[in-house]
This record gives sequence, C-alpha cells and structure tokens, in this order.
Amino acid sequence: MLSKILSAAVLGIDAYLIEVESHLESQLPAFTTVGLPDSAVRESKERVNAAIKNSGLPFPQKRITINLAPADIKKEGSAFDLPIALGILAASGVVSQERIENYVVLGELSLDGSLRPIHGALPIAIEISKNNVKGILLPKENASEAAMAQEIDVFPVASLIEAVNFFNGENSISSFKVSLDEVFSRHRQYLIDFQDVKGQEHVKRALEVAAAGGHNIIMIGPPGSGKTMLAKRFPTILPDLTLNEALETTKIHSVAGLLPPNTPLIATRPYRSPHHTISDAGLIGGGQIPRPGEVSLAHHGVLFLDELPEFKKNVLEVMRQPLEDGKVTISRAAMSLTYPAQFMLASAMNPCPCGYATDPNHECSCTPQQIQKYLSRISGPLLDRIDIHIEVPTVKYSELSSNALGENSETIRQRVEQARKIQLKRFVDRKSIFCNARMESKDIRQYCKIDEQGEELLKLAITKLGLSARAYDRILKVARTIADLEKTVEIKHQYISEAIQYRSLDRMAFY
Repeated sequence: MLSKILSAAVLGIDAYLIEVESHLESQLPAFTTVGLPDSAVRESKERVNAAIKNSGLPFPQKRITINLAPADIKKEGSAFDLPIALGILAASGVVSQERIENYVVLGELSLDGSLRPIHGALPIAIEISKNNVKGILLPKENASEAAMAQEIDVFPVASLIEAVNFFNGENSISSFKVSLDEVFSRHRQYLIDFQDVKGQEHVKRALEVAAAGGHNIIMIGPPGSGKTMLAKRFPTILPDLTLNEALETTKIHSVAGLLPPNTPLIATRPYRSPHHTISDAGLIGGGQIPRPGEVSLAHHGVLFLDELPEFKKNVLEVMRQPLEDGKVTISRAAMSLTYPAQFMLASAMNPCPCGYATDPNHECSCTPQQIQKYLSRISGPLLDRIDIHIEVPTVKYSELSSNALGENSETIRQRVEQARKIQLKRFVDRKSIFCNARMESKDIRQYCKIDEQGEELLKLAITKLGLSARAYDRILKVARTIADLEKTVEIKHQYISEAIQYRSLDRMAFY
C-alpha cells in the first residue's frame, strides 16, 4: 500500500516542493523515515503515532516507511508531521488518496492531534503558487501569513481530524483571504516619532541626509546624549516599504521564526540592535544548517550597532562584504546559502573609553594614547563604508525642559521620499544603484560635478583640516544627497560645506 502527498520545505528564504511517500507493508510493526531527515523529522514518528490514536483514528500495525523526496536534500523542522500522518492514513484507506494529491500540506502535530504553527509559511506559499496545485493546507495560525501570496488558495485547519474530514469531503473549509491594502494600513504604524527627541536638530538633519541618500552613519557623543533614542527613530523617516520589499522582509523573519504573532506582513522598516557580545555567526548568519543573521533580519531596514568599538574586531570585519554587496553567502560542507542583506548601518560610540572627551560638563580621564587605541578598534576599511560621522553633544537643560515639539517623522519622511524619487530617476538605467550611497567612481564623476568654489572648499578640507583621502568621495556623495533634498541639480558650495561637517572621525584634531 502506497500513498503520495505534497509538502514543502525552505532552503535559505526560498521554498521547494517535497513529496512525502508512505509505504505500508504486512510485516512486524516498525516506523522508518528516509530522505535525509534531521532529528526533528525523525522524531515525528512519535508525534504522528500519538496524534492519530488520540484523534480516534486507526494506526496501522504494519511496517511503515516514509520517504521524503528528493532524498539528496536535508529536511529539517516539524512541518512534515501532518503530511506524514495523512500519508499513513491514505495508505491504509482512511483518507481519500485521489483528493489529497492536489494539495500541499504542512503542520506540526501535538500529541492530542491539534496543530501547531510552523516557520516559513510565506515563502512556501509564494513558491507553490507557481505550481499547478489546488491549494495549501496548514495550521490556522499561519493562514494570514500564507494568504499574503494572494495567488494560492489557503485552507486553515486546527487539527488532524479536521484535515481528514476535509479530504474525505465530510466538511468544507473556505479559502482564507486577506486584503493587502488593509494589512498595510493596519501594520504600517510606528509607535515612536522624531518629535519625541528634544534638541539635537543638527543630528536630526544628518539622519535625514543619511535616509535620503541611503548613507551609513555613525554618531559620536557622551553617554546620555540621545544616540540610541535617535537611532530607534531612524526607520520612521525612511521611505515606506513597497509590497515586494515587505514580502521579502517577511520571508526572512518567517524562516527565522521571528514573525510577531498576529502579524502576517512586516509593513514597517525592520530595526535590529544586537548586543556587542554577539558572535560573527549571530551577526552574519550561520549554523550547521545556516540561519539568517542580524544583517539579513535588518534587510530593507536599519542595523544599529551601539558602542561600536566594543564589538569584537572579527565580528565587525565580516560585516564588510554585506555592506558592499547587499547579500551574505554562507558556505557549509553540505550546502551554500545566500541571504539578502541590503540594510543601512547606524552606529554609535563614545568619543573615548570614559565617554566624556567632548562633554564640557564632565572632565575626561583618558590619556591621548587610550583615546587613540579606543578609536583604532574601528578599522579603516569599515570606516570607509560609513559616509556620515556626526557628533552628538549633551542636550542642554533649556531644550530638555522645553514643551515645544520638534518636526514629526512623517514630515521628514516626505522630504526623504522626494529625494529618493530624484535618485531613482537619475539611476533608472542602473539596476544595481537605487540611491546615492551606491554610486561608484564613474557615477561620482558624472553626477557630482562641483564649481570652483566647491573645489576650493574640498582642497581646504583635505589639506588644512586633515581629512583623509577616503573622505573625498564620501563628501561628494553626501553633497549630492543634500542637493537632492534641496531639489537642485547643481551641487552648491554650501552643500559641500555641510558634507564636510559630517566627517568628524577623519579630522586629525579629533585624534
């Protein structure tokens, strides 16, 4: 007796179909699972056995062989519980084999036969929508997430017996539908706003410039100056996620099992803030079966690294490739996976080990050698990828006690979106460039031409203020963004002057 039922698995953030074959033979009772199952899949036999019996269904006392095809790809997770149980019941004649063949089935079984939610429902639903199947049957908790695919019928079930009755035609389940517009409007809400921040107007301006041009930014200031507070509000001024960006971001969080409850779609820019004790695998991704790291979870959003010099040097160095390429490739002996990682880096640091080198209200206890050693923890190649350095001073009491509200995030975001539209139009023929920060040398020569007065300012910055040569291109990129915010084609000398102010760490006097 043989039955076949379709299921699916996730590899990276993409899914592929799995055929679950169940073979029953009249021999001594045994239960074997083949097809490169991991421990969670091998353990499914105990859950399936108990779930079938506790659902009041007959469990065949025969030799049972389960094959997960294709057999040369590692299978992981508990989503195969339900298709294995249904396959056994179909092979023993309890479930209609003819009807079950046209559906993709997923679900983790509890011992009482009820279903638990799974990971990766959205990428699986998107993948199977490209195949000729009638629909997907999965736990009701995953229904709204899977329905984001729009082009596939989603049938939510709560238990094994409910799935059996559905395939036997004893009860009908309506296809689950959601409105994308309604989901976007309900979940595209930020709980924090830039107007909550007192003072720091020049830092807000720097963050606006960073958001408009896609520039990475580092904030330098004493403890309590508001660096973390500003960074948390950074995503609120970034352009709204498009549908494709939202789906891609949701896929990553779904695969990682980090999709918040009752959130079928991530409609706001993600914000990730790992602790400085994180490992390189935690930041970039990894594991025996590779999982997405923080840089991928921040895809289309912001990765905030607080106390940047406190991160291990090897952890910071492995971040250089995703900053450059917008993706992470994790290679293992059994497989190689690529995760997207197009994020904006926002970071913060103290100006010295004690934190008070630039604070007029506190005396710094650090020697010049200690300050130099502290700053040197951030390597030149990493600093090369950060366009904007901004000093964050201590907030004055008069600003803290003021009841005046600053500019809100929505107003700033509208200006940012206008600047991004100008850049998209400029780079319409360049698929890999969508903002000024991604410009290469030939693009800088073409789009960042400056007049004689601007050249004199740059010359003065390089020779007199001690700015490094690597700052030259960064200043031009940032000045181009400032011009876009002002809706001008010409890069005026005052834009160059403002961009020079955003290079604090390059000034020799800072060291």
